[in-house]
Amino acid sequence: MKKVGIFFGSSMGQTKRAAKKLQTIIGKDNADLHDIKETLPETILKYDNLVFGTSAWGVGDMQDDWEAFIDTLVELDFTGKKVALFGLGDQKEYPGSFVDGLGTLYCRFPDKSSIIGEWPLDGYTYYFSSAEKDGQFVGLALDEVCQPRKTAGRIKKWAEIIIKGFN
Repeated sequence: MKKVGIFFGSSMGQTKRAAKKLQTIIGKDNADLHDIKETLPETILKYDNLVFGTSAWGVGDMQDDWEAFIDTLVELDFTGKKVALFGLGDQKEYPGSFVDGLGTLYCRFPDKSSIIGEWPLDGYTYYFSSAEKDGQFVGLALDEVCQPRKTAGRIKKWAEIIIKGFN
């Protein structure tokens, strides 16, 4: 497998911790971590296998650093690249916009054909998410507020899915 670039935006540290857990599972020699607020477009383009992670803020907003970077992202050419997405949210406090940061990232992503790593809806309680498409999430959905004990297992299972997709 070619090296994976994991890019995250994290205001409270939860998305960064999830990114680090994913890096550990993939292997630190196989995956590099990058905070999106310090990322240049050419850094993204050097990877063929990419993971983008964001949280949701308020009623469906993306994390601030992703908001600032998203217009740059939509201008990049992802031909030949594979991209996996993950997002964090709070399904109890925001059941009408659960992991909407993930949904916004997906919606603004320029090449949907390069996205891998869909995730099942089972085990979540919410009533709307813009990250839901065709009966599944567009990427891994995590809830560190209501379901923190499920995070490690979900990341591990999702890592197996995306590693197959990257190979």
